[in-house]
Amino acid sequence: MTAAAIRTRELTRSYRMGADTVVALCGVSLTVDTNEYIAVTGPSGSGKSTLMNLLGCLETPSSGDYWLNGARVSKMNSRQMARARNRQVGFVFQTFNLLERCSALQNVEAPLIYARMRRRERLKRAAAALERVGLSHRLAHRPAQLSGGQRQRVAIARALVARPSILLADEPTGNLDSATGEEVLALFDSLHADGHTLIVVTHDAGIASRAGRRIEMLDGRVTADTGKAAGGASRR
Repeated sequence: MTAAAIRTRELTRSYRMGADTVVALCGVSLTVDTNEYIAVTGPSGSGKSTLMNLLGCLETPSSGDYWLNGARVSKMNSRQMARARNRQVGFVFQTFNLLERCSALQNVEAPLIYARMRRRERLKRAAAALERVGLSHRLAHRPAQLSGGQRQRVAIARALVARPSILLADEPTGNLDSATGEEVLALFDSLHADGHTLIVVTHDAGIASRAGRRIEMLDGRVTADTGKAAGGASRR
C-alpha cells in the first residue's frame, strides 16, 4: 500500500471582508498518495488556489484537519508550518517570482540560504538542480537574459533544490507559448517518473489530461475526483 503524502478531513477556509464572511473552501476531504500526479481544475473563484495555499502551508485552515507526510499541519504554529513548508513543499508559480538582479544560480540557491546551509553545499545543490532542468549552461544569466521557458525552468529548479517530496504548481505554463509550455510539462512528466508527488492547478484541459488523477472544484467544494491513484485504486 502506498503511503499518503497528503490527507485532509473536512478542510475549510473563510475570510472576513468587512461585515461579510466569504467561504473559499467548504469541507474538502481528500488523500494524495506518494508519487501521484494530480490536476486541480475549476473556474476562477472555485477554491483551487485556496486549496493550494493550505496544502503548501502558506495559510492555516479555519477548521478541519490536514496531515502532510503524517504530520498534523492543522495543529502547527507558524514556525512549525514554515519549517514543514521549507523542507517538504516546492512551489512553481505562473509569474516565475524570480529575483531580477540575481543570477539563475543565486535564485535557485536562495531557499538554502534561509535553511542556513553552508555556501559550498548551497552552490553545489543549486548547480545540480539547474542541471536537472537542463540549464547548466545558464548559471550566471539573470532572468532578463533568459527566455520565458528558461525562467520557468529556473523557478522549477528553485522549487526542487531543497529536495521536497511534494511539488505544487499554479498555472505553470500560463505565461508561456505552447511549444515552451510543452517543454515544461515534459519536465513535470520526468519529475513524476523520478518519484515526485505533483499537484498542478490549471484551466487547461490538455494539461489536466497528462495527470493520472483530476480533481474538479466549484464553489469551494470538490465536485469530481477521477482517475487512478499511484497504488492503482480508482478515486471517484
